Amino acid sequence: MTLSSLIEPFVGRTGGLISALHEVQRVHGFLPEETEAEAAQAFNLTRAEVKGVISFYHDFKRAPQGKTVVRVCAAEACQAAGGRDFIAAVEKKLAVKMGETSASKDVTLEPVYCLGLCSTAPAAMVADRLVGMADADKIEKAFERAKKESAS
Repeated sequence: MTLSSLIEPFVGRTGGLISALHEVQRVHGFLPEETEAEAAQAFNLTRAEVKGVISFYHDFKRAPQGKTVVRVCAAEACQAAGGRDFIAAVEKKLAVKMGETSASKDVTLEPVYCLGLCSTAPAAMVADRLVGMADADKIEKAFERAKKESAS
């Protein structure tokens, strides 16, 4: 499917740009670079306006993500509970830096700012499963479990 064929059904609708961007990401797994120009033309906006929407919403991804996404809380409560050391340990254990995807495309490591588990900090989310009182070993086990589940 072309980008324009994915975007066109949402033109003229309330919230159409965001819905169109979600549809492109659903199909491609991320927003290809040319999405800005296609959406700008379809919605009669500037590329800067479309880029502003894409950059404002953290759910929009500009590059393909790994098969498993690990989100590590970087908010104040988790930082106070040893979050910096936790993040460094997770980066080492998964062999990927925060904000990056592994070369094997197995894992993407992302910061988030609150998972609602402040009382059990530090916290993370591995493939949509919350992990409280997390440490690098728990994250590695959750990652391995998620890999097995996605393989079956």
